[in-house]
Amino acid sequence: MLIFDHALWLLLAALLLDALIGDPDWLWRHLPHPVVWIGKVISLFDRWFNRTSHSPFVRKLGGVLTLSALLAGALLIGGLIHAAAALLPFGDILVVVVAAVFIAQNSLYRHVAAVRDGLRNGGLEEGRKAVSMIVGRDPKQLDEAGVSRAAIESCAENFSDGVVAPVFWFAILGLPGLIACKAVNTADSMIGHKNEVYLDFGWAAARFDDLINLPASRLSGLFIALAAPLVRGSARKSISCVLHDAKKHRSPNAGWPEAAMAGALGLALAGPRIYPGYTVNDRFLNSSGRTAATAEDISRALRVILGASGLQALLIATVAVAAMVS
Repeated sequence: MLIFDHALWLLLAALLLDALIGDPDWLWRHLPHPVVWIGKVISLFDRWFNRTSHSPFVRKLGGVLTLSALLAGALLIGGLIHAAAALLPFGDILVVVVAAVFIAQNSLYRHVAAVRDGLRNGGLEEGRKAVSMIVGRDPKQLDEAGVSRAAIESCAENFSDGVVAPVFWFAILGLPGLIACKAVNTADSMIGHKNEVYLDFGWAAARFDDLINLPASRLSGLFIALAAPLVRGSARKSISCVLHDAKKHRSPNAGWPEAAMAGALGLALAGPRIYPGYTVNDRFLNSSGRTAATAEDISRALRVILGASGLQALLIATVAVAAMVS
């Protein structure tokens, strides 16, 4: 295992690499992204264990076995990469590159910015098309404000799940922790749905995803709140919104970054949402805020995320320096 302060400097390098390069389209057109391979494994277990002929108990047990296999595989692969890196002359570069592949700062920014640009340059239809790539709700039911709020909510939630969570688990367990975090997050997005098909089979993945994302959701809410002044928002109001409204969200984690973003931007987020085939009647976060969000509010949310990412990097650097001198 890497020495703690050394691991943190590698983590900072991975964050910088991802920020500068992200996921190059030319590369993943020729090679399958590791998350694609994780998805293929999950789909295989889905076909094996999630059959309608099985009882709910058997499907739930199959979901537990699926999660266990994912965790074991992720921890093993991460450990093997660390072992190989220790033997290679440029092993640190290998660790940095692999870590950067699983951190989603760059791709998060680009996907959310695409919604803003779609609204600005192509109108509502282009905004709907872009937002359908990052949220599951029915885009045909969204007006411009709905598209903008959906993009901002996704921006906040995925900052927690796709950036802060893998960074946190790399800091704790190195590549094994980071890859395991990404595997569980992928499983939750694929099978962690509360519908007839996945209620039992996806139970373990959904619950474990909630557990491992708990620290990151609290940290991401704090980073977002502290970055609020970058858009002339109030860190105090953002934190107050988190403390009062995070619990209103149906997710035990998503409410923290989303409430922080709502308070930072002065918007009312979450609330009732229409998905294909069903409607979610949630309460608004920061209900006194504006509901008429615009493309400009998406830009403001992106500035907050840039600031929050900077604060995360500053915290890592501070801890790394403290570990070196202690």
